[in-house]
Amino acid sequence: QVQLVESGGGLVQAGTSLRLSCAASGQTSRSYYMGWFRQAPGKEREFVAAISYMGGGTYYADSVKGRFTISRDNAKDTVYLQMNSLKPEDTAVYYCAVDSLRTRIQNSPRYWGQGTQVTVSS
Repeated sequence: QVQLVESGGGLVQAGTSLRLSCAASGQTSRSYYMGWFRQAPGKEREFVAAISYMGGGTYYADSVKGRFTISRDNAKDTVYLQMNSLKPEDTAVYYCAVDSLRTRIQNSPRYWGQGTQVTVSS
């Protein structure tokens, strides 16, 4: 089992930045992918970004490319999502996810966090 705890959400104005963190614990190893998803009110959960276990591979949804950056610190079993130039449409609950397979991390990862709310006001 892997436990994931997100932090860093909040209420910000459009155009500003926010950084989310997600700490993993339990049966963790460095050989896994970590990612972020989000779910806006009334919408389905969608993929945001993912990163390979060595950080050499990063993947982004088109809607966040150039604005969001995913990174990780394996010594801390933590993944980060730096969100710049935030827009009201970025408002959502952001979820951290972990999986050992690249084919699953962008679609149906095995482990999920509880989520952290990000609200962007116009």
